[in-house]
Amino acid sequence: MARAIGGARISIDRILDGQGLWVEGRLSEFLRANKFAVEAARAYLRRGTAVIFDGNFYWKRQIEDLIRRLPPRHFDFTLKAPLEVCVERDRRRASPHGARAAAQVYAKTTRFDWGIGIDATRPPDDVVREIVSRLPPRRD
Repeated sequence: MARAIGGARISIDRILDGQGLWVEGRLSEFLRANKFAVEAARAYLRRGTAVIFDGNFYWKRQIEDLIRRLPPRHFDFTLKAPLEVCVERDRRRASPHGARAAAQVYAKTTRFDWGIGIDATRPPDDVVREIVSRLPPRRD
């Protein structure tokens, strides 16, 4: 997605791991990760580079916190797939987390809807094309 729009990807999971913030998966840990994510995003945004936040968002409050901290122009998309698809995709990873972990993440991330739901059961290129088609034309 970031390549398709000439943007930058900020991984919430990498921040959690890299900053040693993941302890129990609590909201407070994710809010601390937001501080690092926002700092990185601001650097890209100052250069006119769009930012994609990549992660499993378990709480609306974490998303609201990101939105509150950054400039107002943003677009929210949620990739949606059935649990079976998520478990299968995890199984094919180089380092799978396992069906139980996939089910736990699925349960947390499907508790609420946010933004525009995108059918993620399709090939990645199709998903990216759909998201790009929903973005307004770039203003350079």
